[in-house]
Amino acid sequence: MRISVEEVYETVQMTLDHHFDIRTVTLGINLKDCMDRDIAPLTQRVRERIVEKGQLLNRCADLIVQKYGIPITNRRIAVTPASLLLEPLPKTKATVVRFARALDAAARKAGIDFLGGFGAMVQKGTTAAEENLIDAIPEALSKTQRVCGFLNLASTHAGINMNAVAKMGHILKDLAGRSENGIGCAKIAVFANVPEDNPFMAGAHHGIGEPDYSLNIGISGPGVVRNVVARNPDCDLTQLSEVIKRTVFKITRAGELIGREMAGLMGVPFGIVDISLAPTTSTGDSVAEIIEAMGVGQIGSPGSTAALALLIDAVKKGGAMASGNVGGLSGTFIPVSEDEGMIRAVRDGTLSLEKLEALTSVCSVGLDMFAVPGDTPPEIISAIIADELSIGVANNKTTSVRIIPAPGRKAGEILHFGGLLGSAPVMKVPGVATCRFVQRRGRMPSPISSLRN
Repeated sequence: MRISVEEVYETVQMTLDHHFDIRTVTLGINLKDCMDRDIAPLTQRVRERIVEKGQLLNRCADLIVQKYGIPITNRRIAVTPASLLLEPLPKTKATVVRFARALDAAARKAGIDFLGGFGAMVQKGTTAAEENLIDAIPEALSKTQRVCGFLNLASTHAGINMNAVAKMGHILKDLAGRSENGIGCAKIAVFANVPEDNPFMAGAHHGIGEPDYSLNIGISGPGVVRNVVARNPDCDLTQLSEVIKRTVFKITRAGELIGREMAGLMGVPFGIVDISLAPTTSTGDSVAEIIEAMGVGQIGSPGSTAALALLIDAVKKGGAMASGNVGGLSGTFIPVSEDEGMIRAVRDGTLSLEKLEALTSVCSVGLDMFAVPGDTPPEIISAIIADELSIGVANNKTTSVRIIPAPGRKAGEILHFGGLLGSAPVMKVPGVATCRFVQRRGRMPSPISSLRN
């Protein structure tokens, strides 16, 4: 494909003026061939594999940045779900924590930002190894720095594992209490319909349908899209969709170019481009400000859900036109703490937890990086999780929850995490607390696929 001088100039301008970057390159690694009935040889093989491939990932990423001048913000690794690797080992917390520490040490030595895959697929039920892993999550994630966890608790095909959902409220409260400001909970996400090739943390893992290795790309470009929306204040919504679609097409082409070249350098298969717009705490790099530039006064106001639906549809259409390898989550992230516009809307009282949940009915991620009062009962945290996963199950889409029960904090206070994680205003949990529904446990049946009115 020929690239014109104008297109080169546009890409440079997107990078310099509007925060366009490659948000993350994530190398997926199959570790199933490292399994053993003894923890020592397992950790040794895993450590050697991660260090070797992680260092190669960093070297190749540096070469690509020098060649194209497009920043690569995060270098990450996703591995086979830990529950599979731990299956033959003794079912003790000590075993799980030792394995998590080995992953953490390997990631540190390789110079990798985060390592994902410390989790399990338990949408239909749990094995003894998976139950043991879930019980060990608070200790494992509080004693490691770079390990991220995930759990798939529901799917449209299987329904919702309410036994696991009920347990997660207690697990998250325990994890929050073991870390400053509850930041440990930022390292774990629970899902419905989790994709196996997601390059974004905390939910990244190398699924069982993946090859031995795959290189997945996550792009970022809220600033770029906001700029084109702001430059078209008077066009109608059909034209606005077209403008966004063309912009995302260009972003995705750049992401695919970087991804394919890096995969070639590393000698591994190219996986997917995740076209999700991912905000940062930098000024002007906000998804909420795109919605506001469309004409909604402030995100959370009436019209926000419709505007977000239009944005995500245009993003998907532009991305799909640009690449045959779009995957992962591919939509728009709306984390509260990592987006200046979202933080401002919560502080101003425009964006409530109820409206945030409504927004997730059209976005592809879910309730992400939001804080609730530290005295929120575990059963209510589980109920929030169940609500969000139900949206994913009923609509046959991915949804997730990354919730931070802030120890000792009340609604209206602000947690400052720093860096990419930003700041989270503690949100009020509405309604009269009732635990009976979650305490029934069991498995919520999968929804009927016809009669979809």
